Amino acid sequence: MAIVLGENRYGKAETRLVRVARDGETHTLTDLNVSVALSGDLADTHLTGDNAGVLPTDTMKNTVYAFAKEPGVGEPEEFALLLARHFVETHTQIRAARVGIESFGWERLGPHSFRRQGDHTRTAEVTVTVEQTQVVSGISGLTLLNSTDSEFHGFAQDRYTTLPETTDRILATAVDARWRHLRDDTDWAKSFPAAVEALTAAFVGTYSYSLQQTLYAMGSRVLTELPEVAEIRLALPNRHHYLVDLSPFELSNHNEVFIAGDRPYGLIEGTVTRDDVPPAITEWYP
Repeated sequence: MAIVLGENRYGKAETRLVRVARDGETHTLTDLNVSVALSGDLADTHLTGDNAGVLPTDTMKNTVYAFAKEPGVGEPEEFALLLARHFVETHTQIRAARVGIESFGWERLGPHSFRRQGDHTRTAEVTVTVEQTQVVSGISGLTLLNSTDSEFHGFAQDRYTTLPETTDRILATAVDARWRHLRDDTDWAKSFPAAVEALTAAFVGTYSYSLQQTLYAMGSRVLTELPEVAEIRLALPNRHHYLVDLSPFELSNHNEVFIAGDRPYGLIEGTVTRDDVPPAITEWYP
């Protein structure tokens, strides 16, 4: 039996970056969390400790900050592409660079005043190899709720089933979605809000018999409205709401008072894809 080195990568994780663009008295704020991972001809450092091909992770951090100044930070996908291409193009031992970005939104309150938005986090993950490029956009923490128009019944049951069937329930989730683009020259500033609008509209407009059905409706809406998207993967936790028994207080409860459950929760995951798109160059997950 031989022991060999398998797939490996290394990098600098979660470099915090805040960039203030000072256009006269009106400022623009960008708040990012940037992670870089490199792979390639790096076996020697694992096998012998030879670090000749190892670009220090501190250098990766410095590159993030230098690029934030010049050429500057645009859309998350655009910034990730710039960084990933730089590492592959300037270091011949690097065969692939993956850059992941979390983008935190701030609401403008004045020319130079802002309030942090907490309803979701925008994400981007770019992988650049010497031959190909892959761009994945995404969103996490987008919390949605329908107070009706949701049922759940006709499900499989066994001796351990206690869940009652229902024809009227609250359906709530916190969307974690990632979608892979067909090209790397998309208008990122328009594409991201369009995808979020499609996800939200499908959730609102679907009369749901299961969260699985809603997931497929959300993914299908994105692919229908955004031709630049190859596939979308969603992870939807089912944020359960339990009807409170008010009978001890001689009160009725007609789907009005609920306990918002924390855990455990159902987790529904799925991929909606076009049947004629090229495969991804590397694996990616919500």
